[in-house]
Amino acid sequence: MNHNASPSAPLRRARRIVLLGLAILGAASALFVLRRPLMMSAPRCMAGRWHGCLDTFNGVVLMTLVTLPLAVLVAWALARGRRAVAGTSAWRMSLAEVGMVHGTVPFVWMTMMPGGGAGIVPARVSLVPLRDLATMGPLGIGGNLLVLAALGFFAPMRFAALASVPRLLLLGAGCSVLVETAQYVLQLDRVSSVDDVLVNAAGAASAGLASRRWWRTTAQAPSERLRPAPATAG
Repeated sequence: MNHNASPSAPLRRARRIVLLGLAILGAASALFVLRRPLMMSAPRCMAGRWHGCLDTFNGVVLMTLVTLPLAVLVAWALARGRRAVAGTSAWRMSLAEVGMVHGTVPFVWMTMMPGGGAGIVPARVSLVPLRDLATMGPLGIGGNLLVLAALGFFAPMRFAALASVPRLLLLGAGCSVLVETAQYVLQLDRVSSVDDVLVNAAGAASAGLASRRWWRTTAQAPSERLRPAPATAG
């Protein structure tokens, strides 16, 4: 009766192992390529110096990697504390909350770093769509796609109200508008561009699609263990 269903479990397990292996291989390759730039900031970061560490891209990336075990520990503590209430979804909820913060704050921090003419050069705005894409280049476009990627990936896993692509686009666009507005108001010597908003929103939605199988599509329900047992007749 279940001959067709039985091979599916090993197949899914093998696919997960392959995907996990590819992710680990990709992360290891990225670290190998970036090892020299990251190590340039390591002495200042380890000494707790602001200049040369948290005011540089390399330093922020390095500190993000260094604090990754701490983020995992926080997610574990949150999951352990809510296990009695959330049941099997405790780990997913906790991982999503920590992932949104740990994966988004560093990128937003980098976008808010002041340029050389901060406070001197007048704030600049570019409101013509698609005009700045040619000047961004592949590296700039890739970086903008990653700014809100963690938010788009984890937010629908935590909040059922965000479990749709249009809502993720709106979430990414709204957050990006706030960042671009802050850059303009603070005169950080950066161009507040509508193209940044479009690419940031596209990155959030694309990352959300990658986590679609884990989206939380229903409102939080009480744990099965906390539900009262049905009264017996008699």
